[in-house]
Amino acid sequence: MNDEELLRYSRQIMLPQIDFEGQQAIVDSTMLLIGLGGLGSPSSLYLAAAGVGHLIIADFDQVEISNLQRQIIHYSEDIGSYKVDSAKEKLLSINPNIKVTTIKELNEENLSELVNKADVVLDGTDNFKARFSINKACVNNKVPLVSAAVIRFEGQLSVFKGYDPVKPCYQCLYPATGEQNENCVDNGILAPVAGFVGSLQALQAIKVILNLGEQLDGNLMMIDALDLSFRTIKIQKDPHCEICHQ
Repeated sequence: MNDEELLRYSRQIMLPQIDFEGQQAIVDSTMLLIGLGGLGSPSSLYLAAAGVGHLIIADFDQVEISNLQRQIIHYSEDIGSYKVDSAKEKLLSINPNIKVTTIKELNEENLSELVNKADVVLDGTDNFKARFSINKACVNNKVPLVSAAVIRFEGQLSVFKGYDPVKPCYQCLYPATGEQNENCVDNGILAPVAGFVGSLQALQAIKVILNLGEQLDGNLMMIDALDLSFRTIKIQKDPHCEICHQ
């Protein structure tokens, strides 16, 4: 890091749990963020500001006016633009020292390739099909997955390391059969709930990189913003899981 970067990240470097070595680890890290919506917006902003050296951002959608209520990385003038292009502009404006790679199409082949390049993957998608594919790629490539979801006044957050023989993957929690998809398009969401959970998702990603504190691997945090209550439940590895069972 040069003098300008040391000054930029000085408030983090002051923390004894991070120090210079931890900040350098953040700067040297690559994170893959899939989905630049309500979760990916705040998480990407905080990760860029914190100094994550390479952010790979993936989303095929374009900005719509209904996104602006909660997807704070996009502005009114971005309507009609691809979300990744809109996001890249803001991220580099916050921190020109980082590298941002944009991906507008994901398939099974390039998903695995992108996951393999990352130190951590953040899943901010809103459908089970995408989440199952991301989880499988993370297990196969042995990359930690920070998964978050929001709807109405509720949020969920967990870290999955299903490649570990004793730790669960996402599909241990949500089997591929019998699940019904819910999203904010059909059910609504209060804007700050997405911001809150997305910020926690960024926090967990940095903690995974630095191996700090409670990382939620093997645990699911459930947030009720209406009551402002938090509950954490243990997730067991499914011995019959078709993705992570070894």
